[in-house]
Amino acid sequence: MHQVIYALVEASTEEDALVTGKTVFGRLIGAGPHAEAVFDYYVTFDEERTGAGKARWGDLPVAALVDSDDGRELLEHGWQATKSEFERHLDRVRAVLMAFSDDEIMRNEDLARHAFHEVGAYEGPSIYLYDQYGNGIRDPDQLDRILDESDALWIVPADVHF
Repeated sequence: MHQVIYALVEASTEEDALVTGKTVFGRLIGAGPHAEAVFDYYVTFDEERTGAGKARWGDLPVAALVDSDDGRELLEHGWQATKSEFERHLDRVRAVLMAFSDDEIMRNEDLARHAFHEVGAYEGPSIYLYDQYGNGIRDPDQLDRILDESDALWIVPADVHF
């Protein structure tokens, strides 16, 4: 499956933002020391590959300042997608707790434990926003801190496969 994820990075230019974003995405596919693959591969929106990036999602910016119109739109999309996935999995957890016994949950009846895993996820398909170190942005306070700490914050989108 494919989705668009976003890296929030500090940079002085669009080119620097893209380079830093690619480093983040590289970590998320397991490139680099101590990196564990969360996604299979990524394509940024400066690449012209058939079937990926622009071909799949349209003409998204390569990178945008977070305080620009494009940047605000990408940030809003990334945050709303993260929030929506969290709420969807949390609803599933609530339903599982009402429907199954402890033993049934332990046996992973109807993939019950998967919902718990996704609610607690730090990275992966349920998380759409990442900081410049490859850490998933999971709550609004964390997002606000990142937004407040930088005057040159860029958002870089990437098409990922998982």
